[in-house]
Amino acid sequence: QLRFQESGGGSVAPGGSLRLSCTASGFTFDGRGMGWYRQAPGHECELVSSMGGDGSIRYGDSVKGRFTISQDNAKNTATLQMNSLNPDDTAVYYCAAVTGPQLNYIGSECPNWDFGYWGQGTQVTVSS
Repeated sequence: QLRFQESGGGSVAPGGSLRLSCTASGFTFDGRGMGWYRQAPGHECELVSSMGGDGSIRYGDSVKGRFTISQDNAKNTATLQMNSLNPDDTAVYYCAAVTGPQLNYIGSECPNWDFGYWGQGTQVTVSS
C-alpha cells in the first residue's frame, strides 16, 4: 500500500529550525520527482521545494537560502531542513511525488489527490 509518512512538524519560535521527513512505503523516490508544498489558512498551495529525478532542485522564492531539501534513496526518505523560520512559514506542509521525473504541481489547493501522491501533511507553527 502506498503511503507517505511525514514527521518533524511542530511549534518553534521565530529564528528557530525544524527538520521535516517524509518516508515512503509502496513507492520509490529514486529517479522520480518529489517535493514539499505548504498551505496556510487563506492562502493558496505553495511550492516549498522540489527535487527532480535527475537531482535538480528548486526552491520557492520565500524559502531560498533558508530551507534545504535532500533525499536518502537507501532509506526512501526525503528531508526538508528549515532554518531561520518566521511566522510566514506557518502552514501545513505536504510531501508529494510523481512517477515522472519532475514534480510540477501548480494549484490552489494541496493536497490534490488527482495529481500524484501526497502525504497527510504536518503542521508547522512559528510564533513567539
